[in-house]
This record gives sequence, structure tokens and C-alpha cells, in this order.
Amino acid sequence: MAGLEDDPAPFRPQHQVLRDLRRRLPGLRLARTDRILEALIPAILEQKVTGTEARRAWRRLVRATSEPAPGDFGLLLPPDPGRVAALPSFRFHAFGVERRRAERIRWLCSRAARIERIGELPPVEARSSLRLLPGVGVWTAAEVARLAMGDPDAVSVGDFHLPHLVAWALAAEPRATDERMLELMEPYRGQRARVQVLLEAGGIVAPRFGPRLEPHAIERI
Repeated sequence: MAGLEDDPAPFRPQHQVLRDLRRRLPGLRLARTDRILEALIPAILEQKVTGTEARRAWRRLVRATSEPAPGDFGLLLPPDPGRVAALPSFRFHAFGVERRRAERIRWLCSRAARIERIGELPPVEARSSLRLLPGVGVWTAAEVARLAMGDPDAVSVGDFHLPHLVAWALAAEPRATDERMLELMEPYRGQRARVQVLLEAGGIVAPRFGPRLEPHAIERI
């Protein structure tokens, strides 16, 4: 979980910005939890909504289904899959989650043991197996593989911001598609997730045009 098993040695920065970030963030590692559902549920909550909405929904779900963590710090354990699976879908509405995502999460939690076994597969096979699950596409599978398995090549294709960030950092282009992002990251194949993590941790932001997407309160509908 501290990233001690991560091996950054194969990563060879070819762009100055990445060389600078690696020097500035020498302790940055790809950690892994080996707990697939703990990464999968938040990833599904992030689908098609703002980060603010996703974090709010996760916080509410945890408070409704989790046990207190050991100690006197007021922390909570991750949601218990059995409890989440047993929740009727209408309960998710109060968390700010519509029925479609709620049903996906309930279905996945009802098959927790089977899904956790995906973490025993090699990263490429694991990403393919994750994509066979309902509601899990390329973006969600990559998020889970990177966070739960420490997959150094799991790029979040389909992300709203990431193509612009990569293009701006590596080519000074303010806007880009997924295809352009992957083209720029091709020299780092096998370590593309490390490029993503470095750029995000480095605080680089692509220029913004137009108003920001406003969060919605699904629970008020």
C-alpha cells in the first residue's frame, strides 16, 4: 500500500517536464490495495458526474454501510459489499446516485468474491476481465487496475480532463482527443499510468475555456 513493490526503473522520461517532475517528486509510487471493489465502487460513482458529486456520493454511501475503523480517530472502514448489495436501489437516491449506477454497484457487490479474484490475474488480463462486467468500460477498468493493482500502464482513456492535460504538458496543445493523448504517450508504453500520475501530482492544468461543469443534486430530483 506504500508502493514499496512498485518498480519505477523502466520509466525513462523523454520530456523535460517529466524529468523535472520525477526530480521534484522522487517518492511518488504506484501503490496497490489488492481490493478490487474498494476501487471499483468509487470509480462507478465517478461515471458521468463531477468529482464533487462523486466524492459526496461516496461519503454518504460509506456513512450508511460501513463500520467504524479501529482506534479513536472517527474513521470508517470501506463499505461492506454485503450491506451495499442488500440496499434497495431507491436508498442510493439519497446518496445522489441515480438508479442505473445504483443497480450496477448492487450487482457487483452481490458477486464480491468472484470480482476480487480478478486481482489475482496479470494486469492486462485483469483489465480485460473487468471490462466484461456490466457498467465497466475502458476508463473504469483503468482506474481500478491502477489504484487496486498498481498497474503502471493503466491509462484512463475516456477521462474528460486527462487528454487536455497530457497534450498541454507534453506538446503545449491546449486541447486533445484520447487518440492524440495515446499518441503522445506511446513512447512510454508499459509506463503510461506513471506519466498520468506524475502529471496529475505535479499540479499541471491545461488552459480552461468556457464555464466549468456545474455539479447536480440528484437527490433533490
